[in-house]
Amino acid sequence: MGLLQIIPVIDLRQDDVVHARLGERARYRPLQSILCEGSAPAAVVDGLLRLYPFATVYAADLDAIEGTGDNAAALGELRRRFPDLHLWVDAGFGDLDRCRDWLAGDLGGLVLGSEAQASPATLEALSATGFADRVILSLDFRGDRFVGPAELLEPALWPDRVIAMTLARVGSGQGPDLDRLTQILAAADGRRVYAAGGVRDAGDLDRLTRLGAAGVLVASALHDGRIGAAELARRA
Repeated sequence: MGLLQIIPVIDLRQDDVVHARLGERARYRPLQSILCEGSAPAAVVDGLLRLYPFATVYAADLDAIEGTGDNAAALGELRRRFPDLHLWVDAGFGDLDRCRDWLAGDLGGLVLGSEAQASPATLEALSATGFADRVILSLDFRGDRFVGPAELLEPALWPDRVIAMTLARVGSGQGPDLDRLTQILAAADGRRVYAAGGVRDAGDLDRLTRLGAAGVLVASALHDGRIGAAELARRA
């Protein structure tokens, strides 16, 4: 089997890390983890890095996604505290000028969520700039419904990295949506595809590896110990 990049996820709300479940953001509560005390972002990331030297962490700024504020200060602190850690940040980016301003700040990779897009225009414009290699497209699904402009399902528009995000399975323990992932991998034409939502254990990591996923976004299974240091080291 090939290598599978495992990317921990932190969901930020009001400078705190919360536990995502089923994509129902209004019901998210402060994270409880065996890896750290409390739910402060720096403490959570420190706990994750003591478990395993992850190269990348995915951060969802829920306040920015929902239009109620942002967690820029918390993200800036993570950048200062962990300078070697690469961040993928979803902050509800949709406006091209905002994307350019954020990329110029050099906080990490920009996750362009399909749910935040009114059209493919922002992705197309970013793909034509020098920032193209720092953009990750998240194809967001709720059940069988794609959330976003249908044009974004056209593989010719996709950047090199694409996330298959099954929102209804986030924090659910239902297992990843392998059928959806298989479809996206078949269309990807060599692009790196990352699974997100529902991962339960090391068996799911093996299934995703066999399918050909480049990586996977994981949260709950790390924080409750279902995926531990031994499983992570075995895939290094």
